[in-house]
Amino acid sequence: MSTAARIAEVRRDTKETQIRVRVNLDGTGEAKLATGIGFFDHMLDQIARHGLIDLEIEAQGDLHIDGHHTVEDVGITLGQAVAQAIGDKRGITRYGHSYVPLDEALSRVVIDFSGRPGLEMDVKFTAGSIGAFDTQLTYEFFQGFVNHALVSLHVDNLKGHNAHHQCETMFKAFGRALRMAMTLDPRSAGVIPSTKGTL
Repeated sequence: MSTAARIAEVRRDTKETQIRVRVNLDGTGEAKLATGIGFFDHMLDQIARHGLIDLEIEAQGDLHIDGHHTVEDVGITLGQAVAQAIGDKRGITRYGHSYVPLDEALSRVVIDFSGRPGLEMDVKFTAGSIGAFDTQLTYEFFQGFVNHALVSLHVDNLKGHNAHHQCETMFKAFGRALRMAMTLDPRSAGVIPSTKGTL
């Protein structure tokens, strides 16, 4: 198995946001998060904790307008960092899936490190906002991640009537699915998991 560190740091600066993301894909779930949106930090912490990814995110955004640019650009930058850290995907499991419940809510996430960006998301939030977090921005976060990590991602909230629970099950399931897909498979050491020979 490869012993190379799967670590990356990416900075993204625009007129709307200034973002720094550092990931260690083989971490222990430690997170240092400061996006200025408390509930969003809570969700990013779920990715770190359940994905066993060490994650540092610092974001300064135009929150006086709203959270859209900050949330979307964090998704973009996190996707870039994951893509850089995972490299050519040699030896990874490639596919990951997870079902996660939280009280009455249940979500399913399936991911493929296919090299092709695609997002299918079936979620009907029962509220428009959770704290200062606009629930519509969940889609923007995942779309930004997908476009830059080059993954196919399916996110489905199967049940739930509390929007906080709905959202949290999605982020936890995403972390768990990500962890499975990025895990190095000892039976495929050094092999790119595709009949094409490239991802």
